[in-house]
Amino acid sequence: MTDDTLTTAEVESRIRTLEDERYAAVIARDIDRFIELAHPDLVYTHSNAEIDTLDSYVGKLRSGHYLYHRIDHPVSRIVVSGDTAVVVGEMHADLTAGGVRKQLANRALAVWVREGDGWLLLAYQPTVIPESDR
Repeated sequence: MTDDTLTTAEVESRIRTLEDERYAAVIARDIDRFIELAHPDLVYTHSNAEIDTLDSYVGKLRSGHYLYHRIDHPVSRIVVSGDTAVVVGEMHADLTAGGVRKQLANRALAVWVREGDGWLLLAYQPTVIPESDR
């Protein structure tokens, strides 16, 4: 069965698995796996509003600019429309960015698109959760 014949529930399950895999890849520094999961036109926005392409983000991963120590990413909703899946959730992480240890608490939106028989991460957008809402 290919992804284009799956039910919405099956697509949602597949997307949850892919989300787990992409976060696990950056924690493990498995950059090749992250690249396999990402669309070539990836738009990766950070919570400080910096924007990376696939190439620039991968460069930062390879150089050690971003070192992820822990990431929790609860998913509250996945919306599937045609060949697009939007993941709504949160991303809580301990990481080192540019040599500075940080803790993040973000709401997050990830966009996956169907490419052939699979799905690729096209865009990611986190937003800082205010202290009063944590």
